[in-house]
Amino acid sequence: MKHRLERVKELMKRELGDLISKEITFTQLVTVQDVDVTPDLKHAHVYVSVLGRPEDAHAAIAKLHDHRKEFQAMLARRVILKFTPQLHFKLDETVERGSRIIDILQSLDLPPAGPSPVDDIGGAPEDSHPSHDR
Repeated sequence: MKHRLERVKELMKRELGDLISKEITFTQLVTVQDVDVTPDLKHAHVYVSVLGRPEDAHAAIAKLHDHRKEFQAMLARRVILKFTPQLHFKLDETVERGSRIIDILQSLDLPPAGPSPVDDIGGAPEDSHPSHDR
Protein backbone atom coordinates (compact mmCIF):
# COMPACT_ATOMS: atom_id res chain seq x y z
CA MET A 1 0.00 0.00 0.00
CA LYS A 2 2.82 2.39 0.83
CA HIS A 3 4.33 2.04 -2.65
CA ARG A 4 1.02 2.96 -4.23
CA LEU A 5 0.75 6.04 -2.03
CA GLU A 6 4.27 7.10 -3.04
CA ARG A 7 3.45 6.67 -6.74
CA VAL A 8 0.24 8.71 -6.38
CA LYS A 9 2.15 11.39 -4.49
CA GLU A 10 4.85 11.70 -7.17
CA LEU A 11 2.31 11.66 -9.99
CA MET A 12 0.24 14.40 -8.36
CA LYS A 13 3.35 16.47 -7.71
CA ARG A 14 4.38 16.28 -11.37
CA GLU A 15 0.90 16.96 -12.75
CA LEU A 16 0.14 19.83 -10.37
CA GLY A 17 3.49 21.44 -11.15
CA ASP A 18 2.65 21.27 -14.84
CA LEU A 19 -0.90 22.57 -14.34
CA ILE A 20 0.17 25.49 -12.16
CA SER A 21 2.85 26.59 -14.60
CA LYS A 22 0.44 26.45 -17.56
CA GLU A 23 -2.77 27.81 -16.04
CA ILE A 24 -1.70 30.67 -13.78
CA THR A 25 0.87 33.38 -14.36
CA PHE A 26 2.72 34.66 -11.33
CA THR A 27 5.06 37.62 -10.94
CA GLN A 28 7.48 35.35 -9.03
CA LEU A 29 8.69 31.78 -9.38
CA VAL A 30 6.23 29.25 -7.91
CA THR A 31 7.16 25.57 -7.72
CA VAL A 32 5.53 22.50 -6.20
CA GLN A 33 8.03 21.07 -3.72
CA ASP A 34 6.06 18.17 -2.27
CA VAL A 35 2.62 16.62 -2.06
CA ASP A 36 1.47 14.77 1.04
CA VAL A 37 -1.52 12.53 0.37
CA THR A 38 -3.59 11.03 3.18
CA PRO A 39 -3.81 7.21 3.14
CA ASP A 40 -7.51 7.31 2.19
CA LEU A 41 -6.64 9.58 -0.81
CA LYS A 42 -9.27 12.12 0.24
CA HIS A 43 -6.90 15.04 0.96
CA ALA A 44 -3.61 16.24 -0.53
CA HIS A 45 -1.44 18.89 1.08
CA VAL A 46 0.52 20.62 -1.67
CA TYR A 47 3.69 22.35 -0.44
CA VAL A 48 4.56 25.25 -2.71
CA SER A 49 7.78 27.27 -2.71
CA VAL A 50 7.61 30.91 -3.78
CA LEU A 51 10.70 33.00 -4.46
CA GLY A 52 10.31 36.60 -3.48
CA ARG A 53 9.00 38.65 -0.61
CA PRO A 54 6.68 37.15 2.02
CA GLU A 55 3.81 39.30 0.71
CA ASP A 56 4.29 37.78 -2.77
CA ALA A 57 4.31 34.29 -1.30
CA HIS A 58 1.05 34.81 0.58
CA ALA A 59 -0.54 36.36 -2.52
CA ALA A 60 0.52 33.32 -4.58
CA ILE A 61 -0.95 30.91 -2.03
CA ALA A 62 -4.21 32.90 -2.01
CA LYS A 63 -4.30 32.77 -5.82
CA LEU A 64 -3.78 29.00 -5.75
CA HIS A 65 -6.57 28.60 -3.19
CA ASP A 66 -8.88 30.63 -5.44
CA HIS A 67 -8.23 28.20 -8.31
CA ARG A 68 -8.31 25.07 -6.14
CA LYS A 69 -11.53 23.62 -7.58
CA GLU A 70 -10.37 24.11 -11.16
CA PHE A 71 -7.08 22.36 -10.34
CA GLN A 72 -8.97 19.46 -8.76
CA ALA A 73 -11.14 19.10 -11.88
CA MET A 74 -8.14 19.22 -14.22
CA LEU A 75 -6.25 16.81 -11.98
CA ALA A 76 -9.21 14.40 -12.06
CA ARG A 77 -8.96 14.29 -15.87
CA ARG A 78 -5.19 13.70 -15.82
CA VAL A 79 -4.90 11.28 -12.87
CA ILE A 80 -7.52 8.56 -12.76
CA LEU A 81 -8.34 7.68 -9.16
CA LYS A 82 -11.51 6.55 -7.41
CA PHE A 83 -11.49 9.85 -5.49
CA THR A 84 -9.73 13.01 -6.49
CA PRO A 85 -8.10 14.37 -3.36
CA GLN A 86 -9.17 17.75 -2.05
CA LEU A 87 -6.21 20.07 -2.49
CA HIS A 88 -4.79 22.15 0.35
CA PHE A 89 -2.03 24.56 -0.69
CA LYS A 90 0.61 25.40 1.91
CA LEU A 91 3.70 27.55 1.77
CA ASP A 92 6.89 25.50 1.95
CA GLU A 93 9.47 27.50 3.89
CA THR A 94 12.19 24.85 4.11
CA VAL A 95 14.37 26.56 1.50
CA GLU A 96 14.25 29.88 3.34
CA ARG A 97 14.80 28.16 6.69
CA GLY A 98 17.79 26.24 5.30
CA SER A 99 19.41 29.36 3.88
CA ARG A 100 18.82 31.20 7.15
CA ILE A 101 20.56 28.39 9.07
CA ILE A 102 23.51 28.49 6.66
CA ASP A 103 23.78 32.27 7.13
CA ILE A 104 23.79 31.86 10.92
CA LEU A 105 26.45 29.16 10.78
CA GLN A 106 28.65 31.29 8.52
CA SER A 107 28.32 34.28 10.82
CA LEU A 108 29.54 32.35 13.86
CA ASP A 109 33.10 33.15 14.91
CA LEU A 110 34.45 29.62 15.27
CA PRO A 111 38.14 28.91 15.89
CA PRO A 112 39.92 27.30 12.94
CA ALA A 113 39.97 23.53 12.97
CA GLY A 114 43.34 22.29 14.11
CA PRO A 115 44.87 19.14 15.54
CA SER A 116 42.88 17.74 18.39
CA PRO A 117 44.52 17.02 21.76
CA VAL A 118 43.11 13.51 21.44
CA ASP A 119 44.97 11.24 19.02
CA ASP A 120 43.32 9.17 16.28
CA ILE A 121 42.58 6.12 18.42
CA GLY A 122 40.75 8.08 21.07
CA GLY A 123 43.41 8.16 23.79
CA ALA A 124 45.20 11.09 25.34
CA PRO A 125 48.49 12.36 23.90
CA GLU A 126 51.57 10.38 24.81
CA ASP A 127 53.16 13.05 27.02
CA SER A 128 50.17 13.13 29.33
CA HIS A 129 50.69 9.53 30.52
CA PRO A 130 52.57 9.21 33.83
CA SER A 131 55.97 7.57 33.49
CA HIS A 132 56.23 4.01 34.66
CA ASP A 133 59.98 4.19 35.52
CA ARG A 134 60.80 3.31 39.11
